Formats: sequence, C-alpha cells, structure tokens
Amino acid sequence: MDRVRNSVRLTGYAATDPVIVSFITGKKMARLSIGVHEFFKNGLGEAIDQTQWFNLIFWNQKVELVENIVKKGMAMQVEGKLSAQTYTDKNGDQRYTTEIIIHKLEIVDKYEL
Repeated sequence: MDRVRNSVRLTGYAATDPVIVSFITGKKMARLSIGVHEFFKNGLGEAIDQTQWFNLIFWNQKVELVENIVKKGMAMQVEGKLSAQTYTDKNGDQRYTTEIIIHKLEIVDKYEL
C-alpha cells in the first residue's frame, strides 16, 4: 500500500433533522444520523433489507449548508473520516462512540440510490 488513510463514503437517508450546536468561540457544529440500507439474501434465500445507522458531524461552512438544506428523509452521499471517542458517563462508566467527521456532502435524488 502506498498510502494508508482514514476514509469513509456512505450513501443513505438522513435519519433525523440536523441538530446545530453553537460554541462561545463562534464555531458551529451540526450533528445528524444517516441510515444506510444493505440488501442481501440470507442462507435460506430470503431477501433481507438491513439498515445500519451512523452518526455524522459537520463543522465550519458545511454547518450552514446542512442547517438550511438537510431534512429528515433526504437522500445523501457523504465522505469523511472515522473519529473514535472515549468518555466517562455520569455513572462513572467508560463509554465509546464512533462518529464520522464529514468533509464532503452531496444531496442526491432518492431514485439514484
């Protein structure tokens, strides 16, 4: 391999309306989930439609685009990188989460999916 990189590309539907977070520094962040369908046949030959859910994070200029355009149910393609986080919840338990920091967003016609 010439180059190893952290890269993710997904095509699916916005599972939620974006949640916008404003920071005192003036920066904004948008958060939303995307549902990605995977179609396959199981061992019995039955057609299966399995949906996986991914958490997306948008920063900077992409926040305004997401805030003004993206609505629940919209078809989209995103590209970004995985970001794994660890935190301690209010009960003192260690929790893990993986999000995708989005670099590129494209709204697509749902019939292209």
